[in-house]
Amino acid sequence: MEQRISLITLGVRDVARAAAFYDALGWKQVETSDAIRVYDLIGQTLSLYPLADLARDMGVPVDRLGTGAATYSHNVRQRDDVSVLLQRAEAAGAEILKPAHDVFWGGHIGYFADPEGHIWEVAWNPASPLAEDGRFRWEGH
Repeated sequence: MEQRISLITLGVRDVARAAAFYDALGWKQVETSDAIRVYDLIGQTLSLYPLADLARDMGVPVDRLGTGAATYSHNVRQRDDVSVLLQRAEAAGAEILKPAHDVFWGGHIGYFADPEGHIWEVAWNPASPLAEDGRFRWEGH
């Protein structure tokens, strides 16, 4: 297995509502249908897929999926961008779980849950600047 994630699929109860949220954050869809919405990320793809269909595809009951104990992180270029993005997410319908704040390792982060409950971290990490094209580089790698 090569060391990468190619596609992140979020199981959602309401595809249109979930897509409206990510659209309001400024993301651009690359595929739109009644069943699925797809966003191109730099080097990966995010898909919004009906939760019931995802459970059926896996062969498990819907209640087993939940939203999982995971976060999705979006790193920003500047410290002040964290609070700006959290405000934009809240205006689009997110619940702010923890406002922007400094953390012990020298960064600045905050958390929100999208309308389906998926948890996102917004982070500025001075030790891991973004590449010019926006790619995240752990400690410059």
